[in-house]
Amino acid sequence: MPRYIVKRLAQSLFTVFLTLSTVFVLIRMAPGDPAYAMAGPLATSEDLARIRTDMGLDQSVFTQYLLYLKGLVQLDFGTSYSFRAPALDVVLGRLPYTITLAVAAIVLTTLLAIPLGVWMARHADTRRELGANVVTIAGQSMPDFWTGLMLLTVFAVVFPILPSAGFTQWSSLVLPAVTVAVLQIALISRMVRREMVNSFTSPYMTVARARGVSQRELTWRYAMRNSAIPVLTALGTRFASMLNGVVVVEVVFAWPGVGSLVVRALETRDYPLIQATVLVTAVLAILVQLLVDLCYPLLDPRVRLGKGTN
Repeated sequence: MPRYIVKRLAQSLFTVFLTLSTVFVLIRMAPGDPAYAMAGPLATSEDLARIRTDMGLDQSVFTQYLLYLKGLVQLDFGTSYSFRAPALDVVLGRLPYTITLAVAAIVLTTLLAIPLGVWMARHADTRRELGANVVTIAGQSMPDFWTGLMLLTVFAVVFPILPSAGFTQWSSLVLPAVTVAVLQIALISRMVRREMVNSFTSPYMTVARARGVSQRELTWRYAMRNSAIPVLTALGTRFASMLNGVVVVEVVFAWPGVGSLVVRALETRDYPLIQATVLVTAVLAILVQLLVDLCYPLLDPRVRLGKGTN
């Protein structure tokens, strides 16, 4: 296990390095001038030249990259152009809001998607499952922004019972979390249904039924246990993507998280802020995936990390 963890951490560090290097190149290839975004349309050429010098953009890309790597080792991404503060501090200040939203959405997804998927599997290919299929397909088909706008219209305008924007109280979390969870519930429940149906038709389930095992025990002790690893992997992947910032949802609800921060950073061509955001979100995603991997042996003793499965 320790050897496996060290190996995965080394791979993760290399992945983060490649990601950050790729982002460094891509944002400088993208159209737009950070100096112009900062100075505004009325700036003179002298103003632009002075701002580029202050930002270090007058140096060659290779020199900028070397300075970037030096700062990366020291976890110093420079000063955000738009916030006039250390870029990493700005991202870390927004991170708790994104984590709160992601945790609320994944908890809601888990509590609703797994029981729904199990129910669909137990009533697979019957008329009783038809309604659940319609609901989950609709959930997969609705874009996040449309779901968010509909929830805002109903629960913040027509029936003003929930806050519409920002994070002023805990009730402000309800609408964004539900908006994020709708798509996830649809996806995970259908996956649970598929895995459970496969488990129900397995030979070991036939043997268990012949031994007189109850339907409840067949469902939760046998079928769910054998479906746990793919379901956990899917939940971990969705959670990691939420930690990267649910951009559309955060913009719709003016949520002060990393996603809305990225939008502002891209609009202003704030290189340090973009690079710091990529670092934080990449590290979080990798940690989540590592944690999911470490949970595999707890769910299935046949899995031995670092030794293969054959």
